[in-house]
Amino acid sequence: MTQRDRDRLIALKKARKGLITQRQAAEEIGQTERHIRRLLVTLKREGDQAVIHERRGKPSNRKLDEKSHAKAVAILGQEKYRGFGPTLASEYLDKHHQIRVSRETVRSWMVAAGLWHARKQRVGKVHAWRQRRSRCGELVQWDTSEHQWLEERGPKLYLISMIDDATSRLHARFVLHDSTAENMRLLWSYLERHGRPVSFYTDKASLFQTAPKTARDVKELPRDERAPLPPTQIGRALAEVGIVWIAAHSPQAKGRVERSFQTAQDRLVKGLRVAEARTLAEANAYLEAEFIPWWNQTLAVVPATAADAHRPLAKDHSLPASLSYVENREVGNGYTIQFDNKIYRIARADIRAGLRGAQVRIEIRLDGSMAVRFRDRYLGVSECLVRPKVTPAKKPKKQTSGPRPKSQWMKNFHLTPPDKAALSVLPAKAIG
Repeated sequence: MTQRDRDRLIALKKARKGLITQRQAAEEIGQTERHIRRLLVTLKREGDQAVIHERRGKPSNRKLDEKSHAKAVAILGQEKYRGFGPTLASEYLDKHHQIRVSRETVRSWMVAAGLWHARKQRVGKVHAWRQRRSRCGELVQWDTSEHQWLEERGPKLYLISMIDDATSRLHARFVLHDSTAENMRLLWSYLERHGRPVSFYTDKASLFQTAPKTARDVKELPRDERAPLPPTQIGRALAEVGIVWIAAHSPQAKGRVERSFQTAQDRLVKGLRVAEARTLAEANAYLEAEFIPWWNQTLAVVPATAADAHRPLAKDHSLPASLSYVENREVGNGYTIQFDNKIYRIARADIRAGLRGAQVRIEIRLDGSMAVRFRDRYLGVSECLVRPKVTPAKKPKKQTSGPRPKSQWMKNFHLTPPDKAALSVLPAKAIG
């Protein structure tokens, strides 16, 4: 019997003797008057045991049987479930093994089996979070995470993610290289699925911003005094489709996408392990079918304003043209252009006035094809065979019959000095 039980028993006995009313006893032990009357009847029938619950010390009627307990612990002890926390483990037990149990019960099982070690909760720094944007599509954070997503089972992958600031809606894809072309492919899929957002929020990586080049001994100018740098290929593409690019000055500034990587590096890695994904295609299949739907259903929030800020693509927007590698070249006198160490001739039917000496736009599309545009018209081009360079023949050396004669340029160079006696006879002027 605990001290609390003893206090309840004293109050009940005082109520039975009439020292206090049943209402006062109910207030004293925190129960209703009806329950006090019930306890008084039990006290009269069973004595002091009336304050002790009959189920105390007995297993709960809702407790799972030992077979389910042992089965769950055996499942969570497998290698593919290594590192799972109680929350994720309870979800996988329910989804894949039909063992429905709360996460706190799973936590107690895992702690008892040595599969989970409880950690003390520490109060971190109090940080004032930036308010979310009010509408979906006002701001989309864009970044790439380098991680061992497939662990040791497959190649190294990169996860490119776009997360909406207002709703936390996720759009992502695995790639083999964090290149301009792969980022453009993901941008293409986002624009086709959701439309054009108002702005993208990224870091200052070389994919998004051209880095200034200064000599070592030259002091770098302040930011507001630098000459404007040309945009990168992604910066140009965003400008052509009418999307604002915003640079973050620190990783904490784009914290929403950074925290999404923390969640993905825990849950997504373990999900790929359970799914036994080994290739890029298998990883993307799991990402599209399992992880992104779970994220958007569980972690996405409702925006403050129901209106969508995404805009549809206009008629003058061409994704194949904008999302390509673009350079400008000058047309030669023979209506040819040089690009990538090759010479291309413009088709005769596409020759127009003002084309010679003008600048044309060369687009290397994501599918590998090349398109050449002059003003608002595309030109037909064909590769020319470059004439091989003719190297002049070397003149044969003259063959001599005998040995080469010795040079005579040193002849009479060392003369014998005259006698001193002869010099003394000469007059001074002659000597001088």
